[in-house]
Amino acid sequence: MAEGAKPFDEMRNGDGGVRPAYRSYCDWFEQQDNDLLKRKHRDAEDQFRRTGITFNVYGEDEAEERLIPFDMVPRVIDAADWRKLTRGIEQRVSALNAFMYDLYHRQEIIRAGRIPERLFRQNDAWLSNMVGLTPPGSVYTHIVGIDLVRTADGFFVLEDNARTPSGVSYMLENRETMMAMFPDLFMQVPVETVSNYPRRLAKSLAACAPPKCEGKPLVAVLTPGIYNSAYYEHAFLADQMGAELVEGSDLRVVDGRVTMRTTRGYEPVDVLYRRVDDEFLDPLTFNPDSMLGVPGIMDVYRSGGITIANAPGTGVCDDKAIYSFMPDIVEFYTGEKPLLPNVETWRCAEEDSLKYVLDNLGELVVKEVHGSGGYGMLIGPTSTKAEIEDFRKKIQANPQGYIAQPTLSLSTCPIFTEAGLAPRHVDLRPYVLVSPDGIDITPGGLTRVALEEGSLVVNSSQGGGTKDTWVLKE
Repeated sequence: MAEGAKPFDEMRNGDGGVRPAYRSYCDWFEQQDNDLLKRKHRDAEDQFRRTGITFNVYGEDEAEERLIPFDMVPRVIDAADWRKLTRGIEQRVSALNAFMYDLYHRQEIIRAGRIPERLFRQNDAWLSNMVGLTPPGSVYTHIVGIDLVRTADGFFVLEDNARTPSGVSYMLENRETMMAMFPDLFMQVPVETVSNYPRRLAKSLAACAPPKCEGKPLVAVLTPGIYNSAYYEHAFLADQMGAELVEGSDLRVVDGRVTMRTTRGYEPVDVLYRRVDDEFLDPLTFNPDSMLGVPGIMDVYRSGGITIANAPGTGVCDDKAIYSFMPDIVEFYTGEKPLLPNVETWRCAEEDSLKYVLDNLGELVVKEVHGSGGYGMLIGPTSTKAEIEDFRKKIQANPQGYIAQPTLSLSTCPIFTEAGLAPRHVDLRPYVLVSPDGIDITPGGLTRVALEEGSLVVNSSQGGGTKDTWVLKE
């Protein structure tokens, strides 16, 4: 998995032949007029711009709105590989949910000595307000995004996203764009659908209705507002689910319920799919200056008057130090070895690991424990000596704030360029829904691609793009 090893090419084998999963697509591609494909590629960009599929990048002065780059060559996964992935994802998400319950109740995993107590005692994402509180249906992680990478050795989990995983709107828009541009292609290649994700999300959230719900659950999406970087997605999902899109100012607590302002007065909300961070959810419980949340919502939550998805405090699962213990967490709660392995990880909080990391900074990827979005990290092989030395000082000043991993030789998929197809590194974020009815994994997910040759950073905020992900039917 170290850098220098030849990346696993998902479309072509070592002899240059096309892998079985891509044969139908490649047969179709070779029959296409190249000038037509170039026009289609430009049309796709225009479509995304007209639809408003953008995100905000926050710089030093003001937010800059950018178009999400879209690549029209799909990433193809065969049915057998997907079956293996789903089994591993189900196991991992089950363990994450059980871990959350345990962490806010008896903390058996800590009593057993499987993870150190400091991991959550010193973790801002752990909320003492959630101790002893069991969410409706005992579900903490209603929507989860599991970031996967592939190497010549198979798939590995790179990160868990259980706080407020984003990007699912791009998965849906990528597929809609592809189907609009190349309807004949979908007649030739049997691909599993992803378009029913909003319906599945609405059904899964409704199944998590609180005890005080009467009749059909009313589901709403709580957004921080139009200036949030993911506002497009909030509005898109609410519209696609047939749910209400609300801001904190649209809600208030009335008679022990969170209610929503309507033309008929205030009506109770049963399930709130919140895209607002814990800190801003309730100014009476968390940040008193918050204008984004609902005063008193945590009291209603404790009394069984509303379901908050994802549950407050699930951000602990996103912590990269917790991630490094996931093999132990999976085994502790499932009694099984993990089906999906972690990437090898060194915890800088441990003396031996810290020494190894500092001695090998130029070969490793170092990440902030609480970092996200590709920020706050060092990619040793592509960094200057000055950058490495600067990062060394940061690690030495706060070793508990960092973990390190080998520089993986991420798999590549082709992208469309003016000069033809070219391999680029990719990752994959499948989306998982959890309810008392079970675990539901949409066949596919969001493939992010590093558009610059040789780059390993796939995040949109760092210049990456997205592509449609195809799971082939059996």
